Amino acid sequence: MNEFEKQFEELQNFLKFDDFSILTKRIIDLTLDTEDLNHYKKTNDFLNWLDRNEENTAEKKEKFASVLTDLHQTLSQKPIAERKILVRTSKLEKSYGFSRFGLGPINLELRQGEILGLVGENGNGKTTLLRLLCGDLFTSSGSIDYNFEFKDQYELRTQLVYIPQRTDTWYGAMFENLQFTASCYGYTPEENEVIVELIIARLGLRKFRNHSWKSLSSGYKMRFELARMLLRKPKILLIDEPLANLDILAQQTVLEDFKSIAKSAFRPIGIVLSSQQLYEVEKTSDQVIFLKQGKQKNLFEKEAISEEEIKVEKQLVIEFESAFNQKQLGDLFEKHGMISLQFNGGTYIVTFPDSVSVYHFMELVIQNNIPLSYFRNISNSTRRFFVS
Repeated sequence: MNEFEKQFEELQNFLKFDDFSILTKRIIDLTLDTEDLNHYKKTNDFLNWLDRNEENTAEKKEKFASVLTDLHQTLSQKPIAERKILVRTSKLEKSYGFSRFGLGPINLELRQGEILGLVGENGNGKTTLLRLLCGDLFTSSGSIDYNFEFKDQYELRTQLVYIPQRTDTWYGAMFENLQFTASCYGYTPEENEVIVELIIARLGLRKFRNHSWKSLSSGYKMRFELARMLLRKPKILLIDEPLANLDILAQQTVLEDFKSIAKSAFRPIGIVLSSQQLYEVEKTSDQVIFLKQGKQKNLFEKEAISEEEIKVEKQLVIEFESAFNQKQLGDLFEKHGMISLQFNGGTYIVTFPDSVSVYHFMELVIQNNIPLSYFRNISNSTRRFFVS
């Protein structure tokens, strides 16, 4: 079963359980994958029908099934895109003269369909790395190799989209701005309106079509930037702190959108996003790079490491919250080989040797009636770098 058939099977399950909201988004994704004006028009007609028949569940399921069958018939004939390497950096460094801060060396590789998360506290080089990748800054040493053709820096920037944390102000209505973007990137007059309609529906912007920049919240401004990005059809998307100022539900929605966009079976793109929302980013990303004082740290790096480092990597590291104090917990955990117990920002971080498993930890908690309000195994998370 190829990637498209796996994704299509997931959509059928959404339909089975009446999960119409996410199913609508995925149908729009598949429609854009067809790159066919007739399908664009059919799906737009379907979306307009949905607006008028929101409560009619039985007929709605039939309509969804019909649209899915039509899309499957077309897309099952299209070749699945290869997951080629898009960009690779080698010993990339950036220094600022007499400044104490320096970024690098950075070694990374990004393929089509992958999301790479950059995590770390403010001032540790995330934005600098994004600006190096998009060409805003010159490197001090090392290399950035793009594995796609471009004639000059301008053409490179059309295939790389960088969305900074603070986006530029725009004027006029949102829909008109998006139509202007579409006209600049090769869409015919006949395609222009229908493709913009699809993209604003995909990103939940239909009811804001006539809004101005000032009347949109931070979350919807980010969605507008994503809409412009989709119209440009980039190979790589670089996004700086897209989760800033968003509530947890909005964060999850945006990240799920990124994942669906990146992992198209036919038009996959590479995404690099920076954030301090570690847990949410790790759930979405295929790889995560932790930056501290400009230095790169990856979990389970492939390069040769010492036996001592291997031993540390295999340790069990648990983050948890408890009403017990540090002494009470330490007295209990020491009997089971505890290596360290730290109190960090309202949570405890306990480290055990690899002979202790998560199951053993939970057994210990239950046997000793340790009250837990939260716990998470961070052994395979860059979260452990924040406390080590």
